[in-house]
Formats: sequence, C-alpha cells, structure tokens
Amino acid sequence: MEDIITLRLTETDSTNRFLREYTGEEGSLMTVVTADYQTAGRGQGRNTWESAPGQNLLFSVKVRPRGLEARRQFVMLEAGALAVRDALSHYADGFTVKWPNDVYWRDMKISGTLSECAIAKGFVGGCILGVGINVNQREFTGDAPNPVSLFNILGRETDREELLCLFEDGFRRYLGMVDAGRYADIHALYSASLYRRTGLHAWRDATGEFTASILRVEPDGRLVLRKEDGEEKTYLFKEVEYVIPTPILPKGGGLVSRV
Repeated sequence: MEDIITLRLTETDSTNRFLREYTGEEGSLMTVVTADYQTAGRGQGRNTWESAPGQNLLFSVKVRPRGLEARRQFVMLEAGALAVRDALSHYADGFTVKWPNDVYWRDMKISGTLSECAIAKGFVGGCILGVGINVNQREFTGDAPNPVSLFNILGRETDREELLCLFEDGFRRYLGMVDAGRYADIHALYSASLYRRTGLHAWRDATGEFTASILRVEPDGRLVLRKEDGEEKTYLFKEVEYVIPTPILPKGGGLVSRV
C-alpha cells in the first residue's frame, strides 16, 4: 500500500465531499484529491471560495491520526495551516497563519482551510482538510476584501503540482508529530507563525471595534486577546474578527522577487 495516494479530478462540487464518500483505495498515511475546479467549494461557515478554473490549487486530504483525543482536534488545523505556510514560504517571505486557519501574505489572504473531523468514542477517527491556495489567478472579481495569489506576489506562474508536493512533504512531517503526541511542539510553531502575533491591532466583536493584542491561542483553538485597557477576553471562532485595511494590488503582480 502506498503511503500517499493522490487523485486528480477535472471538476467536482467539493473535494471534501468527494473524500467523505470515497470508497476506493486509500494511502496508508494520507489520501489526497485535487480538482481544477470546484462548483461548490466553500470555506468556514457560509463562506465561498472564488477560484478561476485551472488557476489555483484546490484539494482535500484525508488522514487518520493515531490516538488523537477529540478535545485536541484543533492540532490538525494547526498542522494543515503550517504545512501550507511552509510550502508557500519556498517562493517568498512574509507568510503567516491568521487565526484560526487562513494563511496570509502581509495583509492579504492567499489560502484557507476547512477541517472536518469524525469523532468516535472520544477520539478523532478521521480528519479531512479542504485547502484552497490562490496560485496563478491574476484578478479576483468576488466580494472577498483582500485576496492575493502567488502570481500577484511573484509576477510569474507557479507549478501547482510542485506546490502540492511541497504541502504533502510538510504535512507528512506534521502528521508524524501528531502521531507522536507532540501537540505542544506543533502548537508552539503555530503560535510563533501567527499573523499580528505582536503589537496592538484593531479588532471587532459584537460590541464594536477595539484595540488589543494576541495573548495566546488555547490548545482547543480559542483566541485570548488582551485589550488596550488590560482586560483579557476569550473568543471562539466567528466571535471576533480582524479589522484589516483593504490593500491595493498593482496590476501585473510581481510585488517581490526571490532568486
């Protein structure tokens, strides 16, 4: 049995849905499915993912972590986000992980991850991570406020298969850490990679806008902020959002160069 099996589709409604229903041969370590286009690709909650056909990297990966308690399942999202960030960092500097699951370049979103874990008897029986990475798309016409692609950053196209291989290599490493119970090590790497991990920044919750710094992310994924007046407050996903100025990309891309 191969440790990684990668399936390639021209089009599907959702790579996550495809893997949930897939009954064929699986890799002993992970099973990956990619699609040139998703007709119903989505992000967290009701969010959708804009992607021009054949331009970006859209895939899902299914793994079966060993001995991972349900209460620690956030480590899978951390591992996936870190693997994406590491893969992108082969091409340029400045990539960070925006809590809880996005990857940013400066103040712009280049990738998002959707995690679906199946729980059985208090443990994670299987986990599917759906990932979208903006690779070669030059313009975005949707209502997302701050998308960016590798093409915008580099001014040239990137081999999507190469990027996928870089992700698989990195995720293999992080999955080994998960299976070895090294959750604290992954969490430390995730925390050190956070977008806006230092300094005071603008945020918004149900009460309005405020200024705060990130104090920590709990192992279960909750975000703890320290407001400017010293008050500490803990948030679940969707209870607080970053206030980010809308960036303006120059036409043609090529914001950085790297040899």
